Amino acid sequence: MTSQGQSLRFRSDDNCQVNFREKLLIIDSNLEAQDVEGLKFLCRDWISHKKLEKSSSASDIFGHLLAEELLSEEDPFFLAELLYILKQNSLLRYLRQSREQVESLLPTRRRVSLFRNLLYELSEGIGSENLKDMVFLMRESIPKIQMTSLSFLAYLEKQALIDEDNLMLLEDLCRKVVPNLMRKIEKYKREKASQVVTPPVDQETESLHKGEEELFSRSDVNQFFGALQEAAVYRMDRKHRGHCVVVNNHSFTSLSDRPGTHRDAECLERVFQWLGFSVHIYNNVTKGRLDEVLKEYKSHPGHADGDCFVFCVLTHGKFGAVYSSDEALVPIREIMSHFTAQQCPGLAHKPKLFFIQACQGEEIQPSVSIEADAINSEHSPPTPSLLASVPSDADFLLGLATVPGYVSFRHVEEGSWYIQSLYNNLKNLVPRHEDILSILTAVNNDVSQQANKEGTKRQMPQPAYTLRKKLVFPVPQEKLLL
Repeated sequence: MTSQGQSLRFRSDDNCQVNFREKLLIIDSNLEAQDVEGLKFLCRDWISHKKLEKSSSASDIFGHLLAEELLSEEDPFFLAELLYILKQNSLLRYLRQSREQVESLLPTRRRVSLFRNLLYELSEGIGSENLKDMVFLMRESIPKIQMTSLSFLAYLEKQALIDEDNLMLLEDLCRKVVPNLMRKIEKYKREKASQVVTPPVDQETESLHKGEEELFSRSDVNQFFGALQEAAVYRMDRKHRGHCVVVNNHSFTSLSDRPGTHRDAECLERVFQWLGFSVHIYNNVTKGRLDEVLKEYKSHPGHADGDCFVFCVLTHGKFGAVYSSDEALVPIREIMSHFTAQQCPGLAHKPKLFFIQACQGEEIQPSVSIEADAINSEHSPPTPSLLASVPSDADFLLGLATVPGYVSFRHVEEGSWYIQSLYNNLKNLVPRHEDILSILTAVNNDVSQQANKEGTKRQMPQPAYTLRKKLVFPVPQEKLLL
């Protein structure tokens, strides 16, 4: 393709009106085989492995990015990021980008994870002799096939020998074979740690458990309070809006009942039916029944013609997890992982919203009419962080009633602060064409200003998401009656 690439390149210099696909073909002609391998690796979190394996050129990968709506003439940043990582900065001009522009946008628009970026950078520093040494050290674990440094690291990841939170094997190999690469690993650890900042909560009225990490990354804060930049909007014009599942636990084996939760369930049913969803409420759900519900909706045929999916859980909770009615502690990530693109193809590229009304920390002595959705977790083992609860797939949103380490409050007659605020803000702001992140910002503001009668107990909701576009619900024709 070299001669073809040269002719295309000359033609593009003479004619500024080259269309977008022609520009992609020009970029393709300037990339070598090792660049294509790099593209495949960097896109592993966004394109299925099966499609990547069949891709023999950069243009094949570009075609998948276009089909998945990850690349367009209006928003070519993902490809610009990929070229930047590949150090093909001279090709950025075909996307009307520069190295400086990409660097300035990376903090808020990054799609390639820090971990994947680290592995790619390490592969560049592992020479053929280094690779032989690493394979020799792991001979019993590595198949006897020819590997590049990148395919070697990809194999370690595929076998779950390394991940973003477990670099022990990688550190050991680098320390023994290529010690200078340890600097890149240390840099990765610093960057990953620097993403953690303190959430905006009144410290006089609440305190985190000691030793628990803060959970808002800078990019989360920037994205949430700045909302998404001018971006595409998720489709909301298919045959039906989608399914909304509500798990409503009032009674437990030994934990206290949750009076007021039926009010929350009724409000969720009312508002999501108003938005066009088919709502299904499940009361007092055991772990076994929850598994059945998750399995049912994971493979529900209705997803194919739906726009969106909503899953709500009203129950007691603990840091990073929720309780079934028979008091099994279920990680939030376990619930959400059923609906990744791989596990639930019918919801691929569609927004998946999860709203959790449950405490995420220690119990607070309730007043007469306010209860906390928590159990005592003082001696419980640490559980995953909120960000760890959200799958790495795109198109997820997790709305949590409170930040980890805190209780959330529920009025025994009127329902919880969080769900009632979510109900009211959806009712009021959807008709104003507000997107979901703007609505959740209003929920944050609303709930943060509420307090018990003595003014000593407050609450701050927390969102985490991997949405790629704005989510704007169509305005229902009928008004939502109280």
